[in-house]
Amino acid sequence: MSTQRFSARTNQRFRIAILVLAPAVAVLGHGYHPWIGSPGDPDFFDRLAAAVAADPTRWAVAHLTVAIGSGLLILALLALRGWLREAGEDRWSALGLPFIVMGSLLYALLPGMEFAAIAAHATGGDVAAVQPALQPWFMPILVSAAALFAVGVLGFVVGIARSGAAGRAVTGVSIAGLVVTAGSRFVPVGAALLYVGPVASLIALWALAYAVSRGNARSAAPGFAPEPASLHMRA
Repeated sequence: MSTQRFSARTNQRFRIAILVLAPAVAVLGHGYHPWIGSPGDPDFFDRLAAAVAADPTRWAVAHLTVAIGSGLLILALLALRGWLREAGEDRWSALGLPFIVMGSLLYALLPGMEFAAIAAHATGGDVAAVQPALQPWFMPILVSAAALFAVGVLGFVVGIARSGAAGRAVTGVSIAGLVVTAGSRFVPVGAALLYVGPVASLIALWALAYAVSRGNARSAAPGFAPEPASLHMRA
């Protein structure tokens, strides 16, 4: 087996692994988060304080896992960007990637801010009062992160559709999943953020992992023609 083929197979395995792992971690983190209702509920912050007091470790682990999942998502989209580039799509995914990175980094700040509730509980502070005090910072960061992520997702959606490398069925599933994921980021807390978005990202990225596992993206892309054998012999 040549070094080039070994490198290609290693890249393929890494891409599949990260596309499978990243959304799975996000689902675990969001799913482990205690259910506290929606910010519009009149007793929302009281429920939050009760959840922290009942199990501070669960609160910490859930938010730490969400932050890790956000970081892994960056790696997953970097892997997908490389696969699309090999399929000949070198424009839209390249434009979308910086927005994905910045949106995911800002999103990872949000679970970090939730550790203030643990600190307040541990020091005898008023948890229900701490969280509202964070809202002037929390909401602008959430909206900015969601908007940047949505722009990045748009770039990847167009790139996936134009490359044709994933096949019609996988393209439709992955685009729908990514769009739902981006939309759920605009919701502070609730079923959309905790369950719908993470599951949608899992479906989208696992579908793309399947597409990657089928073989080389270049050979799947329309209009791709392999280099003549004489060029390989000269090299």
